[in-house]
Amino acid sequence: MTERTTTRRRFLQASAATVVTGALPATATAAETGWTVAETPSDTSDEPWQTAKTPTGNTLYDVEYTNDGAYAVGAGGVAIRRTPDGWRTVFDGGVTGNGNSLYGADVTDDGKQIWMVGSSGAVGAYDVETGTLYDHSKPVGSTNNFNDVSVTGPAGEANVYVAGDSGKVYYSFENGESQTWNYVTPGSGSGLSAIDFHDVKSGHVVDTNQKVFQTTDGVSYDDIGIADANVNFYGVDSDARDDVWVSGGGGMVFHWDGANWTPTDLGDAGLRDVEVTDDDRNGFTVGGGGKVFDLTDGKWAQDATPTGQNLKAVVRGSPNVAVGAGGTVVEN
Repeated sequence: MTERTTTRRRFLQASAATVVTGALPATATAAETGWTVAETPSDTSDEPWQTAKTPTGNTLYDVEYTNDGAYAVGAGGVAIRRTPDGWRTVFDGGVTGNGNSLYGADVTDDGKQIWMVGSSGAVGAYDVETGTLYDHSKPVGSTNNFNDVSVTGPAGEANVYVAGDSGKVYYSFENGESQTWNYVTPGSGSGLSAIDFHDVKSGHVVDTNQKVFQTTDGVSYDDIGIADANVNFYGVDSDARDDVWVSGGGGMVFHWDGANWTPTDLGDAGLRDVEVTDDDRNGFTVGGGGKVFDLTDGKWAQDATPTGQNLKAVVRGSPNVAVGAGGTVVEN
């Protein structure tokens, strides 16, 4: 994001995001929607994905790279870390120890803290250097389910943006401290699926009403589409004001260049996350049935994977990591 690069790109060349998908309506043409239709994939990548052994059978909903390697969070409040000896449990039971699931995560610009959000208003930050877990739950007293979080700035001085089922973005410009939270409703109140910021107060959020919203001050949001998408949006990767990727239902990926949305149809899998480099040349999107699609030199292709489990998130790095149902972790 900046230019702050997205958190996932800053660590081991990884980039963060969430994705939304959609499909052209059966009765509409590209001309009628104003979209430019992108080329669909035809080749299968030879890059091998391998299953990693994990200490949990819980669904993993998000994965991020920190200074201390890759972390994944999931159902029951589990957090696991990739170590030289394999994946290990960091903590279980969630931010407060009551088992609230964790659905979204993001990392501070310096890589020292991973923030996480989840059910019943769970919000927390884990310091990867000290092993300290900070509880910032129930901002403004909210006990809604939170689906995603984006943070900008260094550990201890972060701007925090939380998106959830209430349709509100809860934000704090003072590291999530008590009494510093406020909220805004970008759209009609439909649930917010994913949020990602590319600069300190600039980013994008997607909702369950096929809308994408943009902010440049972290407080006010403008609707920038996507017209006639006709699919649910699940993830968003915000790289710049004029460079946004969204993934969602129906195997759709959309790209915004500041003027137009370009859709690409990758099949029928719901695509839960998308991560693309700032130059739009390379990236991944993942989803149902273990599907992984690889963007290489601007061309999408499906990768072979060793799992049929639904994948929820992906992060670029060394290695690339995708996570999903049943504690699944695949790497390449």
